[in-house]
Amino acid sequence: MLKPNQTKTLKFLKRLVIAITLVVSVSTTSGDRYYSSASSYSFTPSTTAIGEWSRARATYYAAIDPRDEIGGACGYGDLKQNGYGMATVGLSSSLFNRGQICGACFELRCVDDLKYCIPGTSIILTATNYCAPNYGLFTPPTPASGNVDDDDDGTIDSGSGSDADNVGGLCNPPNKHFVLPIEAFEKIAIWKASNMPVQYRRIKCRREGGIRYTINGSGFFYSVLITNVAGVGDVTAVKIKGSKTGWLPMGRNWGQNWHINADLKNQPLSFEVTASNGVTITSYNVAPKDWQIGQTFNGKQFDS
Repeated sequence: MLKPNQTKTLKFLKRLVIAITLVVSVSTTSGDRYYSSASSYSFTPSTTAIGEWSRARATYYAAIDPRDEIGGACGYGDLKQNGYGMATVGLSSSLFNRGQICGACFELRCVDDLKYCIPGTSIILTATNYCAPNYGLFTPPTPASGNVDDDDDGTIDSGSGSDADNVGGLCNPPNKHFVLPIEAFEKIAIWKASNMPVQYRRIKCRREGGIRYTINGSGFFYSVLITNVAGVGDVTAVKIKGSKTGWLPMGRNWGQNWHINADLKNQPLSFEVTASNGVTITSYNVAPKDWQIGQTFNGKQFDS
């Protein structure tokens, strides 16, 4: 017959075994799923990471008008029509890099909130917009005032160590902040969470088909919108070539709109695109001799 102290020890050991079993069960299922940028949000193992996990925060917006799906600081226009769907995100200044980041893909997962996080999930998002700072709420982060990121979550604190009383606008520098459509946010957290701590990392983008070039402009001024870029996703340099010209460098107008002043009429057009990882891809004679303003053409694609 067990003594009282032995009985207590036995009960403790049983509880410990149950707790360890639960932890092992959770750890073998968490982190092995993600929601892709496709509208179906299908599950697939994520094996294309090109960055380490970092801390940030995320909020959402609820579209109240179909026109909210059109536009954005990257210039992609109709996000659904151009293949990005609702798995998109606006970035704070600390991440947006003046538009160069447009087209890059991020994996986000909710952390540190057992009440609102959906365990074992993450979501893949494409950078398509900018979350502007609100300097009317800005308080400079200084150690003397306690306004520092002392819990290392990508957001400055008010000195208490809690982001519930965050200083300044959510997208003010140096905050790392993501703003998602509510449809995407609800894949990783319950909507009541609102401003959530998250982890993020850059991953390779998976795209169907080739890089798309949409030609706009008039006269000798041409603007080319570049979309559907696989690999690292963001573009750092573009060149264009007509059959009567050499390779001409284009300038970034805004987002992923690139412009040039040149006489390119009645010439087949070729493009050379360089991504942020330094890889360059060349697509010859993408647009035929009789191309027209407003048309979109497909070229070669980066590996993903």
